[in-house]
Amino acid sequence: MKRTQDKRAVIVGATSGIGYETAMRLLKKGWKLGIAGRRIGKLKEIQAISPNQIVIRRIDICQENAENELLQLIGELGGMDLFIQCAGIGYQNPALNMETELDTIDTNVKGFVRMVDTAFHYFAEKGKGHICVISSIAGTKGLGTAPAYSATKRFQNIYIDCLEQLAHLKKHRIRFTDIRPGFVATDLLDDGKRYPMLMSPEKVARRIVSAIRRHKRVAVIDWRYGALVFFWRMIPRCIWKRLPIRN
Repeated sequence: MKRTQDKRAVIVGATSGIGYETAMRLLKKGWKLGIAGRRIGKLKEIQAISPNQIVIRRIDICQENAENELLQLIGELGGMDLFIQCAGIGYQNPALNMETELDTIDTNVKGFVRMVDTAFHYFAEKGKGHICVISSIAGTKGLGTAPAYSATKRFQNIYIDCLEQLAHLKKHRIRFTDIRPGFVATDLLDDGKRYPMLMSPEKVARRIVSAIRRHKRVAVIDWRYGALVFFWRMIPRCIWKRLPIRN
């Protein structure tokens, strides 16, 4: 078994919010980190925290060369034991602006697949690994004010289910963790609206690291959202469509 000091994690989407706080928690536990994001200035700031433990690379997951950039980052880190896919976007879009919907799909579906598939292939060749994705409770039911966001998060939930089955069929020792937070106080929700049961990124990061350590398959964060999701699933479609859900 590897010592914590020898473990290496790559986090895509770690320049702010949940990804950043998760990176900081792993860093304190002695992990070596490969940090990816679009903002090179922020990446350099993070690397300066612990230059001996952190390597960085600018990656835009919507670009077709993103998978090659990810492999370069893994190489510079010296390998990878844990992959965390945190990059994503989300909007409330009741006006159904087409560009917003398509941008969300490009990032949360096409970009997601680029990164997760690359990690899957890497771990399949290595012989083992752990893939963790940050999805959302929004994938439980379709939210009328956020169609593309809800649908893409459901896609992520199902995609990880499929990869888990594929790994089993191919006898790859790859673990999967699907993290499903509720509302988190990040830049995505910095729109002046009031959101119920808003959680801090620090709290969510603690739960993420705990779920990874315990090899949880699905982790809804926190218990309040766990209860909410339980009852959401029980609501018939004919009633769900009439619910005045705004945020």
